[in-house]
Amino acid sequence: MNKQQSEIREQQRASWDKSSQGWKKWDAFNMNFLKPMGDGISLLLDTQPGQHVVDIATGTGEPGLTIARMVPEARITGVDISEGMMNVAMEKAMTEGLTNYEAVVADVCNLPFPDNSIDNISCRFGFMFFPDMLLAVTEMFRVLKPGGHIATCVWDNAEANFWVTAMSLSVKKFIEIPPPPAGSPGMFRCAAPGYMTDLLQTAGFYAVREKKIEGQVIYDSPQHYWTLTNEISPTLMAIMEKTDESTRLAIKNDLFDRLDKHISEGILPMNYSAIMLYGKK
Repeated sequence: MNKQQSEIREQQRASWDKSSQGWKKWDAFNMNFLKPMGDGISLLLDTQPGQHVVDIATGTGEPGLTIARMVPEARITGVDISEGMMNVAMEKAMTEGLTNYEAVVADVCNLPFPDNSIDNISCRFGFMFFPDMLLAVTEMFRVLKPGGHIATCVWDNAEANFWVTAMSLSVKKFIEIPPPPAGSPGMFRCAAPGYMTDLLQTAGFYAVREKKIEGQVIYDSPQHYWTLTNEISPTLMAIMEKTDESTRLAIKNDLFDRLDKHISEGILPMNYSAIMLYGKK
């Protein structure tokens, strides 16, 4: 990992630590939203009793916690660079009495596991945030046992994910945001057709297959969407901290005008699309 990538990693660590309490506050809503992708990963891995599963970029604990519930005789280790997020994950595990789950603060590019020691790896919406994705997936390949499985998912393109683009369209209307350096983390960084399949195969995985999962996330109202997004998005939080009140109000009004057109039967449904992948070592 080069100097720029290391700096990005540390920025990621700080921003996710900062947003961890927002993620804790909105955990039930977010985990319900992301459940179809987490369940898909869990089913693909088909974890068996006695196996060791590592859940990379686990955030507040999913899908690792779900796998821990499904297979009490398996060992599940959640890994994330954010200590704040890991604290939330461990709190959830302790509340549920999940003794087969542990959380480890670690960098995906330097995993604290021996070669060929892990049975399965899950990674839900982590790849787009890794500064060096090839190094990350190569490290995952290293720690997996021969015959081990990886299941992951990334967001599809911007046009298919209105729940993200609605806010970004309003923000960019009033704030000039310079384009990020090439290779920087971003929500749709992995969306190009075949991109993730090529990445997994380059690392050595075979029998790689992918499929799309599409659906809607249901917000109560534009205000619900505005509040939640401002409290969980590290990128948006950083932008809003530097924005004056009048500009924030202009962004909010523009966003609400955009979202009002999508309200149906008193709720706000917003489309999402994700790409799920599976591979073997």
